[in-house]
Amino acid sequence: MEKKIRNYISGNKVLTIATSVADKPYCANCFYVFDEVNKILIFLSDDATQHIKEALQNKNVAGTINTEVTTVAKIQGIQFVGDFINPTEEQKIAFYKTYYKKFPFAKAKPSLIWGIQLNWIKMTDNTLGFGKKLVWER
Repeated sequence: MEKKIRNYISGNKVLTIATSVADKPYCANCFYVFDEVNKILIFLSDDATQHIKEALQNKNVAGTINTEVTTVAKIQGIQFVGDFINPTEEQKIAFYKTYYKKFPFAKAKPSLIWGIQLNWIKMTDNTLGFGKKLVWER
């Protein structure tokens, strides 16, 4: 994975996850942490939410990570496709450790932890030239 993509994902904290069941799309925003070694986005969410219910039915998810800018020349953002992870007990321990390291305040409101194994990323980065795209694929 290109350093520019890794740094962008690591430097941000909110993703949009998109799910789809029975040809009906849905999306939600979540705080995340990036496990750079395993290429996994880790986030908290209740299992009663629509996006988690749907991701448990259809592990194929997509999403975005972007930052607000005031000029077109500074637009940067990520589109991704991945596999939703309903973690094993062992994975949960590792995921919580990683997540709480970045967001220790989240311990105040315990929630379930999940992951997205990244399979494909397209980064738009206008700071490298208008419409510049960087692509990574597992």
